[in-house]
Amino acid sequence: MKAKRQQEILNIIAEQDVDTQDQLLSELRARGVHSTQATISRDIKELHLIKELTGYGTYRYAVSERKASMNIAGRLRTIFKEGVTSFDVAQNIVVLKTMPGLASAACSAIDGMDIPSMVGSLAGDDTAILIMRTNEDATELCNEIHAMLK
Repeated sequence: MKAKRQQEILNIIAEQDVDTQDQLLSELRARGVHSTQATISRDIKELHLIKELTGYGTYRYAVSERKASMNIAGRLRTIFKEGVTSFDVAQNIVVLKTMPGLASAACSAIDGMDIPSMVGSLAGDDTAILIMRTNEDATELCNEIHAMLK
């Protein structure tokens, strides 16, 4: 039901200019999808919709240009959480141990986070290394990984 509603929201904003949640709710109801304003508000957030200025000086909901990469990053974060088995720091290098075959996915998840202090990453089958600019950056990343995996 949620997926259908969210797909319908995307269809609506692709077909017409919608500038309020009430207008979006009315359009959904006209298409047979019943919901509440609070649910629509959550859907807007989950779909990463933004308000953009139209050529007429009004605003309309639109899909953020970063939506596709955000969805991929979210999925990769899930893989990261489920695939990383341990991690440790050695000076400016963070070593990740993963389930077999998931080191590359873990690196993709980390790369997608656009960490400015990370120089690069390298993945094998079940081990990945993350090269940080400083020892402190590596320690800080380990703390963030620890928090993410909780």
